[in-house]
Amino acid sequence: MSNTIEREIHERGYVYNFHFHLIWVTKYRHEAFTTPKLVAEMTDILTKIARLNEVTIEQMKVMPDHVHLLLSFKPKYAPTNVVKAFKGGSARLFFELHPEIKAQKLWGGHLWSPSYFMSTLGDMNRQTVEDYIANHRKV
Repeated sequence: MSNTIEREIHERGYVYNFHFHLIWVTKYRHEAFTTPKLVAEMTDILTKIARLNEVTIEQMKVMPDHVHLLLSFKPKYAPTNVVKAFKGGSARLFFELHPEIKAQKLWGGHLWSPSYFMSTLGDMNRQTVEDYIANHRKV
């Protein structure tokens, strides 16, 4: 299998190559991460959450009003649970560092909007997989 898939991850009993693009925004798109210090704090928080949840952050960008992550995690974890861990954990830890932000009425006590965007990606596109299946040797 390792001859046909690049950058696969080997675990006991299975091999996977999952990559997810995850984006979520602050509540009301309020610009929360407007200084290098605030960006660094959120970056550290997200890195800690990833480590605790066996998630690999392949790329991260904390913007003033949203976050982009390129992630990989084991197939045993549900994507929705990974999102909950990042959003819930990061809001709690960020507000512990900055209770003054939580106290602002604009936030309503929430750091993040309840919605998010997540897409999957890999090293092969849909057409490549369709062609591989259609042209695979019969046993």
